[in-house]
Amino acid sequence: MNVNKEQSDRDLPEPSPSMEKPTPAPVQSPSPSLQPPIEPTAPQPPSLPQMKQTPSSTTVTIPSIDPNSLFSGGGISFLTGNKNAKFSYGYATFKGKRASMEDYYETSISEVDGQMVAFFGVFDGHGGSRTAEYLKNNLFKNLSSHPDFIKDTKSAIVEAFKQTDADYLNEEKGQQKDAGSTASTAVLLGDRLLVANVGDSRVVACRDGSAIPLSIDHKPDRSDERERIEQAGGFIIWAGTWRVGGVLAVSRAFGDKMLKPYVVADPEIQEEEIDGVDFLIIASDGLWNVLSNKEAVTIVQDIKDAEAASRKLIEEAYSRGSSDNITCVVVRFENT
Repeated sequence: MNVNKEQSDRDLPEPSPSMEKPTPAPVQSPSPSLQPPIEPTAPQPPSLPQMKQTPSSTTVTIPSIDPNSLFSGGGISFLTGNKNAKFSYGYATFKGKRASMEDYYETSISEVDGQMVAFFGVFDGHGGSRTAEYLKNNLFKNLSSHPDFIKDTKSAIVEAFKQTDADYLNEEKGQQKDAGSTASTAVLLGDRLLVANVGDSRVVACRDGSAIPLSIDHKPDRSDERERIEQAGGFIIWAGTWRVGGVLAVSRAFGDKMLKPYVVADPEIQEEEIDGVDFLIIASDGLWNVLSNKEAVTIVQDIKDAEAASRKLIEEAYSRGSSDNITCVVVRFENT
């Protein structure tokens, strides 16, 4: 999320070793001596490290990712819908510069009432990882088991999201530290693509080379979100960025029991026809903080392997200075 997570986690960042002040050496008290005083030797300045200097250019080191620290994978192609649109998917996730990993993702293909259904989601936790992990394990399971999932998918999504949030909060009663998570999800059902979003992770589609946003970030500075929060009795103040109750920089999320009913898990849903969509990018804000929708689409437009595309986006976001966890799912369509 585009959140100052150190604030939302109720923790302050630890100073880096380079910023710590050295502990001064203890001063020895002079003691009387019968010997004549010895003339002190003048201290020698420390020697400077030898540096190679290039008078005409400056070298800038771009951070690179250890390949072993970036986890990725993908799935084989499937057929969906009456038009036999074939798709494949890839994912990648990276802890980045944060001390802990709070992102989770889910990619699953299952059969519901005789229809093949694909679920993809990215969950960006704050205040810890337990909310995001709970969503990975339960959100799509609750949705696919909803009795109206096939015949009234949008209503089923809304109800499943709310019920999952309620179930999670019930399990959280014994927890003292608050936690929450965003959820950006895409459901492929026949020729239909339904995107449901809570928070500031994001889903972007590429259609004919253009970036099409399929979700809108839930931020407190959205006029409609601010009005909803204030009507519920909450407030928004500026604390480095606009925050609900001065704490959270997203206006919708799962969990965050201390901020209910202002921070809700009600999804906004957008439906698209799969026909004409080249690929989807579903990612946490560790990607979107440093890449625009158009930039992300352009970077991977010619990368046909979905896993390679997801890895490329994470590497690009990290090289541009992203300081957050970064998780990305790419779904590619090939109309046959």
